[in-house]
Amino acid sequence: MLPALVFALSLPSAAMAEFKPMDDGAMSSVTGQAGVTIELETKVNMDRLTWTDEGSLNVNGLRLSGHNDTTMDNMKLTVDIAGQNEVLEHGFSEIARRADAGLLDPGSNADIADALATYDTGAGFGKQFNSGDLVIHLGATDYGDPTNLTDYLQAVDFELAVDSLTTSGTEGTTSLFSNVLLQGYVGPTDLVIRNGGTSTRTLANGNTVSGSELQLDTHFEITDGSLNWDAADLILIFNFAAVGIEGLQIHNRRGNDTLGHFGMASATAKLSKGTSAASGKEGLSVHDVEFRADIDMPVFRIGQASIGSVQFTDFAITDTTMMVYGH
Repeated sequence: MLPALVFALSLPSAAMAEFKPMDDGAMSSVTGQAGVTIELETKVNMDRLTWTDEGSLNVNGLRLSGHNDTTMDNMKLTVDIAGQNEVLEHGFSEIARRADAGLLDPGSNADIADALATYDTGAGFGKQFNSGDLVIHLGATDYGDPTNLTDYLQAVDFELAVDSLTTSGTEGTTSLFSNVLLQGYVGPTDLVIRNGGTSTRTLANGNTVSGSELQLDTHFEITDGSLNWDAADLILIFNFAAVGIEGLQIHNRRGNDTLGHFGMASATAKLSKGTSAASGKEGLSVHDVEFRADIDMPVFRIGQASIGSVQFTDFAITDTTMMVYGH
Protein backbone atom coordinates (compact mmCIF):
# COMPACT_ATOMS: atom_id res chain seq x y z
CA MET A 1 0.00 0.00 0.00
CA LEU A 2 2.79 2.45 0.91
CA PRO A 3 4.50 2.53 -2.53
CA ALA A 4 1.21 2.97 -4.32
CA LEU A 5 0.22 5.88 -2.06
CA VAL A 6 3.65 7.50 -2.33
CA PHE A 7 3.48 7.15 -6.09
CA ALA A 8 -0.02 8.63 -6.25
CA LEU A 9 1.02 11.61 -4.12
CA SER A 10 4.12 12.19 -6.26
CA LEU A 11 2.24 12.15 -9.58
CA PRO A 12 1.73 15.92 -9.82
CA SER A 13 5.41 16.79 -9.25
CA ALA A 14 6.56 13.89 -11.40
CA ALA A 15 4.29 14.91 -14.25
CA MET A 16 5.45 18.53 -14.01
CA ALA A 17 9.02 17.32 -14.53
CA GLU A 18 8.06 16.30 -18.07
CA PHE A 19 5.84 19.31 -18.96
CA LYS A 20 7.16 21.78 -21.53
CA PRO A 21 5.83 25.29 -22.33
CA MET A 22 3.37 25.40 -25.25
CA ASP A 23 3.00 28.29 -27.70
CA ASP A 24 -0.38 29.58 -28.95
CA GLY A 25 -0.29 27.30 -31.97
CA ALA A 26 0.26 24.21 -29.87
CA MET A 27 -2.44 25.28 -27.43
CA SER A 28 -4.95 25.74 -30.23
CA SER A 29 -4.41 22.14 -31.30
CA VAL A 30 -5.24 20.96 -27.78
CA THR A 31 -8.44 22.99 -27.39
CA GLY A 32 -11.53 20.87 -27.87
CA GLN A 33 -9.73 17.54 -27.65
CA ALA A 34 -11.38 14.72 -25.70
CA GLY A 35 -8.93 14.45 -22.80
CA VAL A 36 -5.17 14.67 -22.52
CA THR A 37 -2.57 11.88 -22.61
CA ILE A 38 0.78 12.29 -20.87
CA GLU A 39 3.65 9.89 -21.52
CA LEU A 40 5.73 10.06 -18.38
CA GLU A 41 9.30 9.21 -17.39
CA THR A 42 10.54 10.29 -13.98
CA LYS A 43 12.74 9.70 -10.97
CA VAL A 44 11.94 11.29 -7.61
CA ASN A 45 14.56 11.97 -4.92
CA MET A 46 13.92 13.69 -1.62
CA ASP A 47 16.66 14.21 0.95
CA ARG A 48 14.30 14.88 3.82
CA LEU A 49 10.60 15.47 4.44
CA THR A 50 9.91 16.89 7.91
CA TRP A 51 6.72 17.51 9.86
CA THR A 52 7.40 19.69 12.90
CA ASP A 53 5.14 19.95 15.94
CA GLU A 54 6.75 20.02 19.39
CA GLY A 55 9.22 17.58 17.87
CA SER A 56 9.80 16.38 14.29
CA LEU A 57 8.87 13.40 12.16
CA ASN A 58 11.41 12.91 9.38
CA VAL A 59 11.39 10.83 6.21
CA ASN A 60 15.06 10.66 5.23
CA GLY A 61 16.54 9.71 1.86
CA LEU A 62 13.37 8.91 -0.08
CA ARG A 63 13.72 7.72 -3.67
CA LEU A 64 11.09 6.54 -6.17
CA SER A 65 12.51 5.08 -9.39
CA GLY A 66 12.48 2.09 -11.68
CA HIS A 67 14.15 -1.19 -10.72
CA ASN A 68 17.81 -0.87 -9.72
CA ASP A 69 17.69 2.93 -9.41
CA THR A 70 16.86 3.47 -13.09
CA THR A 71 14.39 5.96 -14.53
CA MET A 72 10.78 5.03 -13.93
CA ASP A 73 9.34 4.94 -17.42
CA ASN A 74 6.72 3.39 -19.73
CA MET A 75 3.95 5.25 -17.91
CA LYS A 76 0.93 6.84 -19.53
CA LEU A 77 -1.53 9.15 -17.78
CA THR A 78 -4.90 9.85 -19.34
CA VAL A 79 -6.68 12.90 -17.96
CA ASP A 80 -10.36 13.50 -18.72
CA ILE A 81 -13.20 15.66 -17.47
CA ALA A 82 -16.21 13.42 -17.88
CA GLY A 83 -19.51 14.23 -19.47
CA GLN A 84 -22.73 12.88 -18.01
CA ASN A 85 -22.65 9.05 -18.04
CA GLU A 86 -19.39 9.04 -20.03
CA VAL A 87 -17.46 5.76 -19.88
CA LEU A 88 -13.74 6.23 -19.27
CA GLU A 89 -10.85 3.83 -18.74
CA HIS A 90 -10.65 2.53 -15.17
CA GLY A 91 -9.04 -0.38 -13.36
CA PHE A 92 -8.56 -3.46 -15.52
CA SER A 93 -10.77 -2.19 -18.36
CA GLU A 94 -7.95 -2.76 -20.86
CA ILE A 95 -8.11 -6.48 -20.02
CA ALA A 96 -11.85 -6.47 -20.68
CA ARG A 97 -11.27 -4.77 -24.02
CA ARG A 98 -8.73 -7.42 -25.03
CA ALA A 99 -11.01 -10.23 -23.93
CA ASP A 100 -13.87 -8.81 -25.99
CA ALA A 101 -11.54 -8.61 -29.00
CA GLY A 102 -10.54 -12.27 -28.59
CA LEU A 103 -6.95 -11.49 -27.56
CA LEU A 104 -7.41 -13.01 -24.10
CA ASP A 105 -9.57 -16.02 -23.23
CA PRO A 106 -12.03 -15.42 -20.35
CA GLY A 107 -12.80 -19.15 -20.35
CA SER A 108 -9.27 -20.00 -19.25
CA ASN A 109 -8.83 -17.39 -16.51
CA ALA A 110 -11.41 -16.39 -13.88
CA ASP A 111 -9.83 -12.94 -13.45
CA ILE A 112 -10.22 -12.18 -17.16
CA ALA A 113 -13.85 -13.31 -17.05
CA ASP A 114 -14.44 -11.10 -14.01
CA ALA A 115 -12.83 -8.09 -15.71
CA LEU A 116 -15.04 -8.57 -18.78
CA ALA A 117 -18.16 -8.72 -16.59
CA THR A 118 -17.06 -5.75 -14.43
CA TYR A 119 -15.84 -3.30 -17.05
CA ASP A 120 -18.13 -3.98 -20.04
CA THR A 121 -20.73 -1.25 -19.50
CA GLY A 122 -22.51 -1.84 -22.79
CA ALA A 123 -21.38 1.62 -23.88
CA GLY A 124 -17.66 0.92 -23.74
CA PHE A 125 -15.07 -0.61 -21.45
CA GLY A 126 -14.33 1.15 -18.18
CA LYS A 127 -16.44 2.94 -15.60
CA GLN A 128 -19.31 5.37 -16.00
CA PHE A 129 -18.81 8.86 -14.57
CA ASN A 130 -20.87 12.00 -14.00
CA SER A 131 -20.56 15.40 -15.57
CA GLY A 132 -17.55 17.31 -14.29
CA ASP A 133 -15.74 14.36 -12.70
CA LEU A 134 -11.96 14.62 -13.16
CA VAL A 135 -10.59 11.18 -14.04
CA ILE A 136 -6.85 10.38 -14.07
CA HIS A 137 -5.85 6.85 -15.09
CA LEU A 138 -2.30 5.50 -14.88
CA GLY A 139 -1.40 2.74 -17.29
CA ALA A 140 1.50 1.86 -19.56
CA THR A 141 2.67 3.42 -22.79
CA ASP A 142 3.60 -0.03 -24.15
CA TYR A 143 2.01 -3.17 -22.73
CA GLY A 144 4.01 -5.53 -24.94
CA ASP A 145 2.30 -8.56 -26.44
CA PRO A 146 -1.49 -7.91 -26.23
CA THR A 147 -2.10 -11.64 -25.77
CA ASN A 148 0.37 -11.94 -22.88
CA LEU A 149 -1.14 -11.19 -19.46
CA THR A 150 2.27 -11.09 -17.73
CA ASP A 151 3.45 -8.34 -20.08
CA TYR A 152 0.44 -6.28 -19.03
CA LEU A 153 0.90 -6.83 -15.28
CA GLN A 154 4.64 -6.09 -15.33
CA ALA A 155 4.61 -3.17 -17.77
CA VAL A 156 5.44 -0.52 -15.13
CA ASP A 157 8.14 -1.38 -12.59
CA PHE A 158 9.12 0.67 -9.56
CA GLU A 159 11.60 0.81 -6.71
CA LEU A 160 10.95 2.68 -3.47
CA ALA A 161 13.84 3.33 -1.07
CA VAL A 162 13.77 5.15 2.27
CA ASP A 163 16.93 5.51 4.37
CA SER A 164 14.99 6.00 7.58
CA LEU A 165 11.82 7.26 9.23
CA THR A 166 12.70 9.00 12.49
CA THR A 167 11.23 11.13 15.25
CA SER A 168 13.29 13.89 16.86
CA GLY A 169 12.80 15.82 20.08
CA THR A 170 14.61 17.37 23.01
CA GLU A 171 15.66 13.92 24.25
CA GLY A 172 17.20 12.80 20.97
CA THR A 173 16.17 10.87 17.84
CA THR A 174 14.35 7.55 17.51
CA SER A 175 14.38 5.43 14.36
CA LEU A 176 11.01 3.88 13.49
CA PHE A 177 11.99 2.19 10.21
CA SER A 178 15.29 2.10 8.34
CA ASN A 179 16.90 0.68 5.18
CA VAL A 180 13.57 0.28 3.40
CA LEU A 181 13.87 -1.06 -0.16
CA LEU A 182 10.83 -2.25 -2.09
CA GLN A 183 10.75 -3.45 -5.70
CA GLY A 184 7.66 -4.35 -7.65
CA TYR A 185 5.13 -3.41 -10.28
CA VAL A 186 2.40 -0.77 -10.44
CA GLY A 187 -0.90 -2.00 -11.83
CA PRO A 188 -3.79 0.18 -12.99
CA THR A 189 -4.14 3.20 -10.72
CA ASP A 190 -6.99 5.69 -10.77
CA LEU A 191 -7.43 9.10 -9.16
CA VAL A 192 -10.94 10.48 -9.51
CA ILE A 193 -12.21 13.81 -8.19
CA ARG A 194 -15.96 13.40 -8.04
CA ASN A 195 -17.97 16.51 -8.82
CA GLY A 196 -20.60 16.35 -6.11
CA GLY A 197 -21.16 20.08 -5.92
CA THR A 198 -22.28 21.12 -2.45
CA SER A 199 -24.01 17.81 -1.69
CA THR A 200 -23.21 15.80 1.45
CA ARG A 201 -23.82 12.28 2.67
CA THR A 202 -23.76 10.53 6.02
CA LEU A 203 -21.47 7.56 6.66
CA ALA A 204 -22.47 4.53 8.73
CA ASN A 205 -20.69 5.98 11.80
CA GLY A 206 -22.67 9.23 11.53
CA ASN A 207 -19.90 11.39 10.08
CA THR A 208 -21.05 13.83 7.42
CA VAL A 209 -18.82 14.05 4.33
CA SER A 210 -18.82 16.09 1.16
CA GLY A 211 -20.19 14.55 -2.02
CA SER A 212 -17.17 16.04 -3.82
CA GLU A 213 -14.29 13.73 -2.98
CA LEU A 214 -11.00 12.32 -4.20
CA GLN A 215 -11.15 8.57 -4.87
CA LEU A 216 -8.01 6.42 -5.07
CA ASP A 217 -8.02 2.91 -6.54
CA THR A 218 -4.74 1.09 -7.15
CA HIS A 219 -3.29 -2.37 -7.75
CA PHE A 220 0.37 -3.16 -7.14
CA GLU A 221 2.76 -5.98 -6.31
CA ILE A 222 5.91 -6.06 -4.16
CA THR A 223 8.17 -8.76 -5.57
CA ASP A 224 11.16 -8.20 -3.27
CA GLY A 225 11.56 -6.02 -0.24
CA SER A 226 13.59 -5.56 2.91
CA LEU A 227 13.43 -3.25 5.91
CA ASN A 228 14.46 -2.83 9.51
CA TRP A 229 11.48 -2.34 11.80
CA ASP A 230 13.17 -0.48 14.64
CA ALA A 231 10.24 0.70 16.77
CA ALA A 232 6.82 1.55 15.41
CA ASP A 233 3.12 0.81 15.36
CA LEU A 234 1.69 -0.52 12.11
CA ILE A 235 -2.00 0.28 11.57
CA LEU A 236 -2.43 0.14 15.37
CA ILE A 237 -2.20 -3.66 15.31
CA PHE A 238 1.46 -4.67 15.46
CA ASN A 239 4.26 -3.16 17.48
CA PHE A 240 7.69 -4.75 17.17
CA ALA A 241 11.21 -3.53 17.83
CA ALA A 242 14.54 -4.79 16.48
CA VAL A 243 12.82 -6.67 13.65
CA GLY A 244 14.40 -7.23 10.23
CA ILE A 245 12.46 -8.46 7.20
CA GLU A 246 14.01 -9.77 4.01
CA GLY A 247 12.48 -11.14 0.81
CA LEU A 248 9.18 -9.35 1.48
CA GLN A 249 6.43 -10.01 -1.07
CA ILE A 250 2.98 -8.40 -1.15
CA HIS A 251 0.52 -9.81 -3.69
CA ASN A 252 -2.87 -11.52 -3.87
CA ARG A 253 -2.37 -15.03 -5.24
CA ARG A 254 -3.62 -17.18 -2.34
CA GLY A 255 -6.77 -17.82 -0.37
CA ASN A 256 -10.38 -16.97 -1.10
CA ASP A 257 -9.97 -13.31 -2.01
CA THR A 258 -8.13 -13.35 -5.33
CA LEU A 259 -10.91 -12.86 -7.90
CA GLY A 260 -10.55 -9.71 -9.97
CA HIS A 261 -7.10 -8.79 -8.70
CA PHE A 262 -4.82 -10.66 -11.15
CA GLY A 263 -2.51 -11.63 -8.29
CA MET A 264 -1.91 -8.01 -7.23
CA ALA A 265 -2.55 -6.34 -3.88
CA SER A 266 -5.19 -3.62 -3.97
CA ALA A 267 -5.98 -0.45 -2.06
CA THR A 268 -8.90 1.97 -2.24
CA ALA A 269 -9.78 5.10 -0.27
CA LYS A 270 -11.93 8.21 -0.50
CA LEU A 271 -10.90 11.62 0.86
CA SER A 272 -13.11 14.66 1.39
CA LYS A 273 -14.09 17.42 3.79
CA GLY A 274 -16.03 15.99 6.71
CA THR A 275 -17.58 16.61 10.10
CA SER A 276 -17.20 14.13 12.96
CA ALA A 277 -20.43 12.89 14.53
CA ALA A 278 -18.56 12.17 17.77
CA SER A 279 -16.77 15.49 18.32
CA GLY A 280 -18.39 17.90 15.85
CA LYS A 281 -14.93 18.76 14.53
CA GLU A 282 -14.41 19.53 10.83
CA GLY A 283 -11.45 17.98 9.08
CA LEU A 284 -10.23 15.63 6.40
CA SER A 285 -12.35 12.50 6.17
CA VAL A 286 -10.60 9.36 4.91
CA HIS A 287 -13.32 6.77 4.42
CA ASP A 288 -14.28 3.61 2.54
CA VAL A 289 -10.69 2.47 3.05
CA GLU A 290 -9.91 -1.04 1.87
CA PHE A 291 -6.65 -2.97 1.52
CA ARG A 292 -6.42 -6.61 0.39
CA ALA A 293 -3.26 -8.68 0.03
CA ASP A 294 -1.27 -11.78 0.84
CA ILE A 295 2.01 -10.99 2.60
CA ASP A 296 5.11 -13.22 2.63
CA MET A 297 8.11 -12.60 4.90
CA PRO A 298 10.47 -15.53 4.29
CA VAL A 299 13.17 -14.08 6.57
CA PHE A 300 11.83 -12.60 9.79
CA ARG A 301 14.60 -11.59 12.19
CA ILE A 302 14.28 -10.51 15.80
CA GLY A 303 17.63 -9.11 16.80
CA GLN A 304 20.27 -10.92 14.75
CA ALA A 305 18.53 -14.31 14.61
CA SER A 306 15.81 -15.41 12.21
CA ILE A 307 12.73 -16.98 13.79
CA GLY A 308 11.65 -18.46 10.45
CA SER A 309 9.11 -17.24 7.92
CA VAL A 310 5.80 -15.43 8.39
CA GLN A 311 2.84 -15.43 5.99
CA PHE A 312 -0.51 -13.66 5.94
CA THR A 313 -3.24 -14.96 3.64
CA ASP A 314 -6.34 -12.90 2.78
CA PHE A 315 -5.08 -9.99 4.86
CA ALA A 316 -7.83 -7.37 4.62
CA ILE A 317 -8.44 -3.93 6.09
CA THR A 318 -12.08 -2.93 5.61
CA ASP A 319 -14.78 -0.74 7.18
CA THR A 320 -12.13 1.84 8.07
CA THR A 321 -12.85 5.55 8.50
CA MET A 322 -10.61 8.32 9.83
CA MET A 323 -11.33 11.96 10.62
CA VAL A 324 -8.14 14.02 10.69
CA TYR A 325 -8.03 17.49 12.24
CA GLY A 326 -5.67 19.66 14.27
CA HIS A 327 -5.75 19.96 18.06
